[in-house]
Amino acid sequence: MTKTQKLLRIMGNNMVPILFLVICAFGIPLSGYSANFLASEIVIRISRNSFLIVSLLIPILAGMGLNFGMTLGAMAGQIGLILISDWGIVGIPGIILAMIISTPISVLLGWWCGKILNMARGREMVTSYIIGFFMNGIYQLVVLYGMGAVIPVRSNALLLPRGYGIRNTVNLIGIRRALDDLLLIRLFGIPIPLATLLVITVLCLFILWFKKTKLGQDMRAVGQDMEVARAAGIKVEHTRIISIVISTVFAGYGMILYLQNIGTLNTYNSHMQIGMFSVAALLVGGASVSKANIRNVFLGVILFHLMFIISPMAGKNLIGQAQLGEYFRVFVSYGVITISLVLYEVRKKRDQHYVGLQLAADQEALQ
Repeated sequence: MTKTQKLLRIMGNNMVPILFLVICAFGIPLSGYSANFLASEIVIRISRNSFLIVSLLIPILAGMGLNFGMTLGAMAGQIGLILISDWGIVGIPGIILAMIISTPISVLLGWWCGKILNMARGREMVTSYIIGFFMNGIYQLVVLYGMGAVIPVRSNALLLPRGYGIRNTVNLIGIRRALDDLLLIRLFGIPIPLATLLVITVLCLFILWFKKTKLGQDMRAVGQDMEVARAAGIKVEHTRIISIVISTVFAGYGMILYLQNIGTLNTYNSHMQIGMFSVAALLVGGASVSKANIRNVFLGVILFHLMFIISPMAGKNLIGQAQLGEYFRVFVSYGVITISLVLYEVRKKRDQHYVGLQLAADQEALQ
């Protein structure tokens, strides 16, 4: 393979990150934002979204693709936040308690989701996406009719005027930026939430360590070839379920960190797009359905959210309508997933073609 072919192959494998680099390079001058402002916003988005995106890595390792079912963990995290808001527990203890509450709910939902995905082998992504819609209905039933009627909720600030059901918006003032402000420093005027970044770093180190464990190696083997893994004595279905459970639990924690940064919980909508945007950001970082790493997470957060920041103002300065930028970034969120999946299939078929050619060449050499 010549240098030109190698370069073309590298560009083909990194088509989506390159495309977003071009979009951002074109949009930054049009937006008129200063470098300091953009850097500050990017640091906020990294601390807000990275934990959620890292939670997608384990199922990819196990060959289950992009876990759109992470929405189930996000719902569990929101239930934890609603309960600690009712109990009046604030600050870091409130965040920790919300995580503790979300954990058993996430484990149960993750186990159930994993069982279903084992029955839908080969169609895990679309199945997990539909499971998210189904569980959204159950979640809304619990929050809209169960809380206050079956599940005790004392705070009138949370309940609808009828006496049961949670209001559309829950004020998380008690835990707002509690972790972000715990160790906040300023570097060249840019606020850096060291405590939040430290938590994300610990998760990344855990992922790196986990890949080297027996269970991590089993997941890698299952992701490469389930039948070979089964023949090697690995409990394939059990291993796949564990990967989804871990991902769902981490998604619940990530949602709590995400909402403590924002300070407001949109009870019925906050979780709806979180899976889609997290998957899109990971794909923008150069990940695929079958391969992803921590580098993809942070590159994706930077490029994807940089586009989110600059697009409204760039649209306004370009044609006088900021709304165009809003439409553009929603369009890109869905479009990048489509493009990435298409490119993954193209690369898969191309690699199979190369393998076929190599086998044919080897057979000719033996003859």
